[in-house]
Amino acid sequence: MNVGVVGAGTMGAGIAQVCATAGLDVTLVDVTDDQLRRGTGTIAASLEKLEGKGKLPRAATDIQKAIRTSTSVADLGGADIVIEAVYEDEAVKKDLFGRLDAACGPKVILASNTSSISITALAAATKRPERVIGMHFMNPVPLMTLVELVRGLQTSDETATTVRGLAEGLGKTVVESKDTPGFIANRVLMPMINEAVFALDEGTGSAEGIDTVMRLGMGHPLGPLALADLIGLDVCLAILEVLQRDLGDPKYRPAPLLRRYVAAGWLGRKAKRGFYRYD
Repeated sequence: MNVGVVGAGTMGAGIAQVCATAGLDVTLVDVTDDQLRRGTGTIAASLEKLEGKGKLPRAATDIQKAIRTSTSVADLGGADIVIEAVYEDEAVKKDLFGRLDAACGPKVILASNTSSISITALAAATKRPERVIGMHFMNPVPLMTLVELVRGLQTSDETATTVRGLAEGLGKTVVESKDTPGFIANRVLMPMINEAVFALDEGTGSAEGIDTVMRLGMGHPLGPLALADLIGLDVCLAILEVLQRDLGDPKYRPAPLLRRYVAAGWLGRKAKRGFYRYD
């Protein structure tokens, strides 16, 4: 199977890595060569760590050879499936899906790694809504075993079966979610993160204190504020805005402190500062 991945950031690089590790041919696309170099650098570093732990089925260099890069979606015409992993913005994703629809053959499945945006809305930007589906990986993709499968209103059974088979072939466990804002994962997770930010802003506890309570008291492997830093505070904000707008419930209102951190550029690990510092 030939897999196209659009977006060489944290999620796209991880998706490309797991596909190549599973023996699939991958074309990784982003808008600039610099972004592609950063993405392939991330993949190389991740594979090196896994190889050192004896967790790869073959040499890391062989896996890397299965990934080619391009700055043009026109090079995805021969793919069997294209997985979109660009910024969590509906307009950006719709524009991309329109371009992918024009560039890819009529039988190509177009999947989105969106964590909150309607698959039905993305499918409407194409002439193949029955071949559009949500394939939401968890971060970090090489380590997390869950994939949310989300059918749009017109997604066909054939498309869902094919994508489920692909995800399971990557060693993932598949859970199907209704096409509703935030799906299952972020419908539950983001209000928890948001409440932790409110608690921090109100002085209920320190960031370390809040995270320690959730780790040791609730059995979470990572506290909500540290997890937000890993996800990216800009991504958390974007998801909360989708939840608030599309569900129309004020309980999803993003915490003002979260907005301030994003405005300051304190986006978490990728910016080396969020609720914690990563110097």
